[in-house]
Amino acid sequence: METVPNGISATRIEHANWRKSRRSNPSGNCVELAVLADGGVAVRNSRHVTGPALVYTREEMAAFVQGAKDGDFDDLIGRD
Repeated sequence: METVPNGISATRIEHANWRKSRRSNPSGNCVELAVLADGGVAVRNSRHVTGPALVYTREEMAAFVQGAKDGDFDDLIGRD
């Protein structure tokens, strides 16, 4: 099983099933994620689908998602 390098063009990730949040908007302001064959998770900008993909381990993604659920990043979205 080949490891996908961080920063690879998202179009070079074979068999990626990219998906985005149901909360994405028509302006395309969202990210898309794909589970990789080695269990990692690739992330790309939905407006630049041929651009680079950032690759994270499942553990890194779990920590991020839990932090988001806990509100750790709420200050980044400019809510009052």
